[in-house]
Amino acid sequence: MRASLLQISVDEGESVDSRRQRVAAMVRAQAGADLVVLPELWTTGAFAYEAFGSEAEPLHGPTYEVMAKAASDAGVWLHAGSIPERDPDGPLYNTSLVFSPSGEPAAAYRKIHRFGFDKGEAVLMGAGRDLVTVRLPDTTIGVATCYDLRFPELFRGLVDAGADTLVVPAGWPERRRAHWTLLAQARAVENQAFVLACGTAGTHAGVPQAGHSIVVDPWGDVLAQAGAGEEVLTVEFDPGKVAATREQFPALKDRMLGLEPPRRP
Repeated sequence: MRASLLQISVDEGESVDSRRQRVAAMVRAQAGADLVVLPELWTTGAFAYEAFGSEAEPLHGPTYEVMAKAASDAGVWLHAGSIPERDPDGPLYNTSLVFSPSGEPAAAYRKIHRFGFDKGEAVLMGAGRDLVTVRLPDTTIGVATCYDLRFPELFRGLVDAGADTLVVPAGWPERRRAHWTLLAQARAVENQAFVLACGTAGTHAGVPQAGHSIVVDPWGDVLAQAGAGEEVLTVEFDPGKVAATREQFPALKDRMLGLEPPRRP
């Protein structure tokens, strides 16, 4: 498979609509790829909390329409990163969108773990509840978002649901960049799966972004990593390596916890 991770720069001087159109052109330029991945909250910036409410859109809003068309034009599977979604009957959500090569909706994932502790996303947005996987012709992707990367049980659940490629769009801050690389490799090793983690560049509401999007194989080896600025990171990988790794080193078969209800004393 050929995957392209679009490490988008999110800067305050560019309008959201202009950025949508610019990113759509970047997606169309990836024709020939099997999978294209965008970062988290690239329309507003992951730390631009004050813009979440004003820029929130319905699930089938302008970003959905523009990205569906871009996926169709390029003929690619598109993980369109995430948007601030406004549910007409509920709170805001940090929602990821996935489209097929025909531009049809394939999945929507509402981020489960919200960052900020007692401020920001943690109080402004609702928490998703559902694990989401998407079957592609050559792999099944498991969908997670940014802060989710710190919660291994989510990824184990995705693997149990059949995922062998874990896709993580993010708006990860530069000051914790070492954790970004470490956790991406850890999730790959412990689940014996590929990890495609796509971050943003630029500065979100005064918070410099880490960039350094990364692709990790099931042994934890880094196949490719971007720099700090806006960049398209393209990598070819063999999804068949997941089954081969799990057969060669069948650690997942030795799991003891989480498979059966706990015994009562």
